[in-house]
Amino acid sequence: CFTCSYFTWFYLCLLVLSVLFFSCTAPWYGNLKIKNFASSQPGAGPEPGDVVSAFTVSTLGGTFSYLPGALNGSLVIHAFTNKSGFLESLWSSESSLTSLVDGLPDSTQVLFLSLDDSAVSDVLWMREQLQRVAMRRKEVLAQLHFSPVPVFALGNWIPSVFYYWGCVGHNCGLSQAVFTCDGCKMPIVIKRLDARYDWLVARWSSSSYQLVDVGDGCDLSPSVAGSVAWVSEVNCSFFNKVQNMAQSNAAGVLVYSLPGNPIQDMNCVGDECNYPLNIPAAMVHEEVWVTLALRSGQLVNVSFQTTPSPNFFIGIDQQGTLAEMGWFLYPAFNFINWQAQWFEFVAGLKTKLQSPAKVVSVFDKITMQGEKGAVATVDLPLDLWDFDTLQLDLSLSCPSRRDSSCAQWDHTVQLFLCCDELSSFCNTELGRWITAFRRGIGRWLTDVSPLLPLLNRNRCTFTLKTVPWAMPWIASLSLRFSISNQTDGARKLHPFRVMPLFSGGTFDKSYNKRYWPTKLPIPKSSKKVELYAVITGHGSDENGCGEFCVTSHHFLINSIYNNTLTFDSAGTALGCTMRVKDGAVPNEHGTWLYGRGGWCDGLQVDPWRVDITKQLDLSESESNTVVYFGLFDGMDPDPAQQPGYIIMSSFLIFYK
Repeated sequence: CFTCSYFTWFYLCLLVLSVLFFSCTAPWYGNLKIKNFASSQPGAGPEPGDVVSAFTVSTLGGTFSYLPGALNGSLVIHAFTNKSGFLESLWSSESSLTSLVDGLPDSTQVLFLSLDDSAVSDVLWMREQLQRVAMRRKEVLAQLHFSPVPVFALGNWIPSVFYYWGCVGHNCGLSQAVFTCDGCKMPIVIKRLDARYDWLVARWSSSSYQLVDVGDGCDLSPSVAGSVAWVSEVNCSFFNKVQNMAQSNAAGVLVYSLPGNPIQDMNCVGDECNYPLNIPAAMVHEEVWVTLALRSGQLVNVSFQTTPSPNFFIGIDQQGTLAEMGWFLYPAFNFINWQAQWFEFVAGLKTKLQSPAKVVSVFDKITMQGEKGAVATVDLPLDLWDFDTLQLDLSLSCPSRRDSSCAQWDHTVQLFLCCDELSSFCNTELGRWITAFRRGIGRWLTDVSPLLPLLNRNRCTFTLKTVPWAMPWIASLSLRFSISNQTDGARKLHPFRVMPLFSGGTFDKSYNKRYWPTKLPIPKSSKKVELYAVITGHGSDENGCGEFCVTSHHFLINSIYNNTLTFDSAGTALGCTMRVKDGAVPNEHGTWLYGRGGWCDGLQVDPWRVDITKQLDLSESESNTVVYFGLFDGMDPDPAQQPGYIIMSSFLIFYK
């Protein structure tokens, strides 16, 4: 059992007079107290996007004052409670704590609070935990602030946000196990942490189960069939325990920690993650009465519940506006870092949007849904030839300001252009994005300058659409025309012609058979030729292709020059977290973290551009050829079932 140090008692004595008397208990061994929090009427409380007021709170080091805009960075506020198994694991995991001190952006401040009466001991313990792991980066401690005043006693706007945004999910709500028996006067309620969701596909039902003690769970146990297994944490991996109990036909598994040990994140390791299991599992602290009752032959039943709680995390961006923090899919402080990185991305984007440009509004908060999507016909500048840069400023939001109103699942969003209905270029793809999963944030600036020649009329129609069955998104789109900076005083080469090349299709054994070498007629005035492609892989065969497999896409020029785009991060556990700094929306619901085939949830698909001028013979218009082929694992795709598919737009761009 963790106990308070003399250091803790010293600070407790100093602070108790200025706060109230708070008992000093180890942060995960206090009595479980369940409170009912009244929900406010819609529109009656603070919402994301609201500008916050300045505040000052007492901290262990003095005071922390927040003035919107004065920090020149973002602020994350975290409220701890001893009643949450998720937060216990978050704060007791060495890797979680280390991730915060190693990865927190320099511009972000974090304010730590407690929701409980034990606020003083809670924040002292939290500070000690972080000081212990911050040896390599002690300077980050200046960004971390710990207030001993419990949330309910702050006397400012912060409590109203935590309580009004109360939720049930991966990062909030109180997940609990409830034990009863025939001779028990009262049920015993303890906190639990469910095993990692992406390898354990089942969930607890509302039923009551008989509990059976099966020791360490490292062997099969026929006696547990139809019941929930009560299993100690020792001797074999969590995965092996759950796998053995699943093969023993158990209804679920409760793994209890040894005395003094915290609740841990029950996750698979290595190849274990390739084998999903079909029974629920969770970790709890050992309830000694339960173990003794089971070993004495007494009948014990267990059920599972989740009690709503205040939110545990809120954010304030660089502009001083409230922001939801999204889902923490597992207990790790990385999720704070990713949200803070996204705040930095948005701040940088807003700076870019202040640069000079001629802006043409296409959509302004229009609903995109159904077969039609969002459609607008707009007038373009008469002096288009004067510009050499075209950027698409797209934002997607939800029917309300809360993430809960946002569309589920991730879908491709495409922008199609038509300036002449009789032209073969009518309804050519101009831009591509992927929607976020249940998050109401997303804005991107995508450079599509090579496609400027497609805007060859002063009036064009733009169509933005996703799959017709998707929930609605609110879309805003502007075209930004500008002139790039010239360092040598010379006029930059201007794209004047676009030649369509290859599209994608079903990624099966016939995928490459449809492509043959294509002749490349080179306009005589061409000074530069560029390969331009937007490629993404979707669907999943037995190899995870094309969403989660590594594919390579080859454009072979004149049978000599192989220009290759490889999606080498596809299928990696954290591939898309690496793109948050580029605008990928963090902390979505679902498996947003995994690397994909050329895309990430909540991100634009960047065009792939290669200067191939030196690979061509510009003097011989008919002598140049190009062929495309796509490979999986260095070979033609040959899936045994349910082939995926490739979405591709590819062009040659000619400059003069």
